[in-house]
Amino acid sequence: MKLSKFIWPVVGIVAVLFSIWLLVQELRGLSLDELMESFAAIPLHRWILAGLSTLVAYIGLAGYDRVALLHLGRKGISFTFIALCSFTTYALSHNIGASVFSGAVVRYRAYGSKGLSAREIGILVAFSSFTFVLGVMLLFGLVLVTHPAITERFVGLLPVEASAAMGWVLLGLVALYVIFSWLGLRPLRIGTFELHYPRLPVVSQQLLMAPIEILAAAAIIYFALPAEGNPGYWIVLGVFLVSFSAALISHAPGGIGVLELVFITALPEMRQEDVLAALLVFRLFYLLIPFVLALFVILGFERSQFGRKEIATPPVPPS
Repeated sequence: MKLSKFIWPVVGIVAVLFSIWLLVQELRGLSLDELMESFAAIPLHRWILAGLSTLVAYIGLAGYDRVALLHLGRKGISFTFIALCSFTTYALSHNIGASVFSGAVVRYRAYGSKGLSAREIGILVAFSSFTFVLGVMLLFGLVLVTHPAITERFVGLLPVEASAAMGWVLLGLVALYVIFSWLGLRPLRIGTFELHYPRLPVVSQQLLMAPIEILAAAAIIYFALPAEGNPGYWIVLGVFLVSFSAALISHAPGGIGVLELVFITALPEMRQEDVLAALLVFRLFYLLIPFVLALFVILGFERSQFGRKEIATPPVPPS
């Protein structure tokens, strides 16, 4: 077997173990009773707002697929099907990890049933990933420009003096992408790979759906945090962007250990048990509940496909 098949699983396992070890060092002396008290202290209306934020986040994720299909010129697929496919894809990949269960596998099975070719599905996966990256660049650029001191919360990440400059660079790159699309430049070729700049209507939807998803996902944690010591939504958003990106890069399933470590390090003004309780709410709403529901969606889809095959195959008459 190829060595490359083992690289990312090993990276994910190492990242999880190392993050958990660092997290244990940070949480020495933390009481489980205090953690449960922080969890129970979250008001009911905050639970409802966190739940609604989860719903908006997954609608945004469905928007990634819808925009990619518009780019491909595939307009005949219903939004209900797109939403279910996207929900299942992200619910599984967020929990199990892209290195173990690629979202491409889920999309290939679902969109293949709608007539999309393997090449089209590959473009859809790449385009959806790029839409997320575009959203991160846009929002992180805005955070750095408006709150440059946020980099002080991450040791060695970036000096404060350079934060605003980096923010403008990120916003400039997003602006260049829009301009290149508007000018209709030739495809960017990298070897045999070609990147076709999408039309402006598609780009505008990219710049809408990606921020919606990320803003809503960060809001889950924000609403679960107590008001005391809360640094504000934009700081929470900035920390979320760094932590979630680090979790994706690490290939740690569910970002386990990585999210917790980054948030606890970056929010020193808040009680550790309050931060952990908020992250538990995030994991419950954004990861665990969707994961369970996704399994039922897969079972229902496979059952419907099996039923179609039985109908499509007529019985062989006796000779």
